Amino acid sequence: MISAIEELWYGNISPMEYNNLQDNPDYKTAIHLTTRNQTRLQEQLTKEQIELLMKYSESRNELSNITELDAFKTGFTLGVKFIIEALT
Repeated sequence: MISAIEELWYGNISPMEYNNLQDNPDYKTAIHLTTRNQTRLQEQLTKEQIELLMKYSESRNELSNITELDAFKTGFTLGVKFIIEALT
């Protein structure tokens, strides 16, 4: 059973209007560097090495998704605790 927090995380409840990453210059720089470095690396790798790099990247993305979800849930829960404490 998926919790309401997980529903929010997976986009079934959409708080996306609060996402400001696209306006963050540090985020834009990091995306640019990541893309540039991945392209440069792929130009030097064999087909098999590129496939391995893609598998590695996919597994890192999955790990990142798991840890980000946990951090989101922890932060959300802490925020709710603060609200409950403030109201009691």
